Amino acid sequence: MNAAVLHKVGEAPRYEQFADPVAEEGEVLVEMLASAVKQLDRARAAGTHYSAMQLPAVCGTDGVGRLPDGTRVFCGGPRAPYGTMAERAAVPRAWCLPLPERVDDATAAAIFNPGLSSWMALKHRARFEPGETVLILGATGTSGMLAVQLARQFGAARVVAAGRNRQTLENLHELGADATIQLDLPDAELAEAFAREGGEEGFNVVIDYVWGRPVEVLLTAMTRRTLHTSETRSRLVQVGEMAGATAAIPAAVLRSSRLEILGSGTGNAPSPREIGEAAQGLLRSLEEGKVKVEAAPVPLAEVEQAWKRGDVNGRRLVLIP
Repeated sequence: MNAAVLHKVGEAPRYEQFADPVAEEGEVLVEMLASAVKQLDRARAAGTHYSAMQLPAVCGTDGVGRLPDGTRVFCGGPRAPYGTMAERAAVPRAWCLPLPERVDDATAAAIFNPGLSSWMALKHRARFEPGETVLILGATGTSGMLAVQLARQFGAARVVAAGRNRQTLENLHELGADATIQLDLPDAELAEAFAREGGEEGFNVVIDYVWGRPVEVLLTAMTRRTLHTSETRSRLVQVGEMAGATAAIPAAVLRSSRLEILGSGTGNAPSPREIGEAAQGLLRSLEEGKVKVEAAPVPLAEVEQAWKRGDVNGRRLVLIP
């Protein structure tokens, strides 16, 4: 079969032939229709993600495909060394979610991974409650834009979006952001912006897709200069590391505030039942127009060039076999 095959960590996958997968017990062979290029896929190929790949391997952790009986599904969890950026993939039957026909292949492939990631960060890890104030760090990426929309849908009193892409940042008000912050400001100005937009009570929830220096500046701004007890419980949920793999945490911020730092990833994912319920909720939100994502479909044969180019103006790159 044709597939996006990775031979060396740090390189782009190449379009070439790879052995067909054979479904084992509990699996089903899926004819792939679309697979989005996500930050997870890029990080694994670059060797910067905590999960290692057995090379050579087909890239892709999820996508949209068709079962042998014709059912169109969103699927994931292919067995190594196979992936979903291919003509066929063997995936666990439990990881197949039927899709309504009115949701097209590219949109479904583009929304599920970042949408579920944002949903889980808000609901499962932060335990978000309606009426809370939310800060999204990295809001101009696909996951961040969906987090802005979901925070608004879940009943946030205020949503602050912070990112680097100026053009995308300006459009986030239409998606539910009450205020925006330019992340590439000088440190002092950025800290002032965080303090201003957080107000006296600060942020109840911070969903972080960047880590690195922006988080260091935020934590400095969150450090309280008083001996009085803080009234605001703040939960920072770490999801991605687009700005750096490490961040220095001031000891004072942990002692002077009610800050809790949590991670959201495969190691602390909720039960399959909860994931299924979130996926159904995400589908309903998509169908009802409460959330949206734009896809940039390209042929799988162009994977090497598309991989180097990345997403296009906020549109998620989706490979079509």
